[in-house]
Amino acid sequence: MPTVRIPTPLRKLTDGEAAVVVDGGDLRTVVANLQARHPGVGERLLDDQGELRRFVNVFVRDEDVRFLDGLDTELAEGDTVSIVPAVAGG
Repeated sequence: MPTVRIPTPLRKLTDGEAAVVVDGGDLRTVVANLQARHPGVGERLLDDQGELRRFVNVFVRDEDVRFLDGLDTELAEGDTVSIVPAVAGG
């Protein structure tokens, strides 16, 4: 099962857990299972059309999923999914 690294702003929804092991063979299923287990996480990651929000970056095996297959990116046993909120500033 993949491990999802939870950024600090979302840890209030995961009872403070920094990493959560979630079942799923692709990113879409992992996000759905993460939402089922920790309500509120999914709506912060996905927009109204069910796609990743622009300000949320997700990496699988250190690759941005936008350059892979997005939410359809396949996951293997032991993969790490990193959720990285975009940082603005100047």
